[in-house]
Amino acid sequence: MNTESAAHRLAHTAAARLAQAEHLIVDLDGTLIREHEVLAGAAQLLQRFDGRYVVVSNNSTHSPDSLSRKLHRMGLKVAPQALVLAGEQTLAYLRREHPKARIFLSGSRALQQMAQAMGCDLVRDEAEVVVLALDPHFNVARLTHIVNQLRRGALLVVANADATHPGPRGSVVPQTGALLAAVRTASGVAPHRIIGKPGPLLLAEGMRRLSARADGCVLIGDNPDTDGLGARAMGMACILVGAHERADVPELAALWRPAVVSGAAESCLSSV
Repeated sequence: MNTESAAHRLAHTAAARLAQAEHLIVDLDGTLIREHEVLAGAAQLLQRFDGRYVVVSNNSTHSPDSLSRKLHRMGLKVAPQALVLAGEQTLAYLRREHPKARIFLSGSRALQQMAQAMGCDLVRDEAEVVVLALDPHFNVARLTHIVNQLRRGALLVVANADATHPGPRGSVVPQTGALLAAVRTASGVAPHRIIGKPGPLLLAEGMRRLSARADGCVLIGDNPDTDGLGARAMGMACILVGAHERADVPELAALWRPAVVSGAAESCLSSV
């Protein structure tokens, strides 16, 4: 089978999955938006699945409220309760599993404020848990402080391990995983827990909010290492877009921008 016919076959398979889906779990960066750009078809996709979708993202910078406001300004009317974010879920995990822990949090101001509102005990020194999220103020001084907290025995909890996410015009934006690489190199300490995809916690929370089963969901994302592997582990159908899209495949145009699932996504689609 030539490449073009294989592309059309996979596109038809993806379209059929979407047509049969009871619920949609959709990634954010690289799937709906690229930084401040909304991708073609994103608003139409969410409108089609209105009331039957959640956005599940490894975003560890925003609160659901602040991200909802940002998306509204961009033309995507996503309610806060439809946003399952790695940063928020990291804090929820800490409140469940380490409710009295002394926590050093390396992250955005929004995440710091959310942690305080949730009752986390944020400290500078003698931390029992170090939380690493996407920190806009990460520098050598902060790296040094984190490394020494870990070497004294603190657990390392990481919001997400993505090295980058897609930016506009083919650029990339460094993510928490890039910071994690520096922390691991300098400290020799491996994470105690990574919360974001491809781990199951975010996807399980998304299904809980939808009152959905995995076999009734389709996950749309752009990263085979997070979205693809996460979907497969949950027994969920997956369609990958973004770097895998082909402008010459029109079958999904009514539901989504022209796209084709990659070989990685084909294995996801055939796994359930």
